[in-house]
Amino acid sequence: MEKFIINGGNKLQGEVTISGAKNAAVAILPATLLCDEPCIIENIPNISDVTRIANILADLGADIKRIDKTTLSIDPTKIKSHVVNSGLASSMRASYYFLGALLGKFGKASVVMPGGCFFGSRPIDQHIKGFNALGAETEILNGAIIESIATSPLKGTYIYLDVVSVGATMNIMLAAVKAKGETIMENAAKEPHIVDLANFLNSMGANIRGAGTDVIKIRGVNRLHSTTYSIIPDQIEAGTYMAAAAATRGKIAVKNITPKHLDSISAKLREMGVIIEEYDDTIVVDATAKTLRRCNIKTMPHPGFPTDCQPQFAALLATVGGTSIINENVWDNRFQYIGELLRMGARISVEGKLAVIEGGTKLTAAPVSATDLRAGAALIIAALVADGTTEITNIKYIIRGYEEIVEKLQSIGADISIGYYEEPENAVAEVS
Repeated sequence: MEKFIINGGNKLQGEVTISGAKNAAVAILPATLLCDEPCIIENIPNISDVTRIANILADLGADIKRIDKTTLSIDPTKIKSHVVNSGLASSMRASYYFLGALLGKFGKASVVMPGGCFFGSRPIDQHIKGFNALGAETEILNGAIIESIATSPLKGTYIYLDVVSVGATMNIMLAAVKAKGETIMENAAKEPHIVDLANFLNSMGANIRGAGTDVIKIRGVNRLHSTTYSIIPDQIEAGTYMAAAAATRGKIAVKNITPKHLDSISAKLREMGVIIEEYDDTIVVDATAKTLRRCNIKTMPHPGFPTDCQPQFAALLATVGGTSIINENVWDNRFQYIGELLRMGARISVEGKLAVIEGGTKLTAAPVSATDLRAGAALIIAALVADGTTEITNIKYIIRGYEEIVEKLQSIGADISIGYYEEPENAVAEVS
């Protein structure tokens, strides 16, 4: 088993280039199923979640060719099956995007219940509500398999989401893109990767308006044509490196980003006293000149502060004097990483959705384990500032969402390497 070995104390300095967005890629790749011709997808992050999605596409019958490190050619024209291999899909949340894509293509889909990082229940009731409104009959078989079948061609309809759900918004969009007539989805999520999915589908000839607002209108089309499309930069990867630079009191240029997508993150860093300079596709983060100040954070759906950057900022705030409060407003169980930060000397107490951080104490090295993807990123940030050598295990979560994280951190001055350890014989296998 692999682990990260990090010697703390180095300020991050230099430039880091951000990869394509994981949350966009894991929906756009299944969306290629809907196309009636081959597609070329550029700026794909080289991470394990993307590899799993590509393997599912290949298993379904797609012809996939790698053009270069970040570009895939996908020919879905030979896909005949609507059943996703459970062994390939069970370990990741994003496998449920095959439901909407296959339902939109064949009028039927069968996919195992989603896995992935666990920090709260992941109900799919809004997905099912949308599919059924379009004319499908959807049920969960034996608590494990989601099966959706349309007894007649899908038809556009009005759908109101009871809660703002990124996954349901994207899945319904996939199912509705070829449905006859117009689908109007209200209370839709507004994240950048939703806009990216809509832009990709439109580049193939879909008719989607309003992505990025809370009302999305989809007029069904008969066919989708080939396209070449580049995935947006990963805002959460960018936010992670921005938080790491601030925590180490360093100065870095974060390149290949869309500054507008980072507004809520940049605003919090400025509130803390970090100097943020924005350019066309670059943000410079400078935490070298001032003593940083405490701040409070409340996670919200976009354009609010993203829940996926909450753990990283908890690690940052542990290094800042004063009391900071984080209000986790999206997931019920996202604070499970706090116990690992406590092992490193952080002073944090949790009550329900609130974490109270008494910052300013010096963190010290300790053996810690990643509990999920973004929690792993938080532990890396803590290790970068801690006294001594920190070893982080269970890094399979981290490599799910961060391309070449060791090489990128090394390039900006971090002392990080990969080591190995033997998993105990009685260890319980975890879903990654």
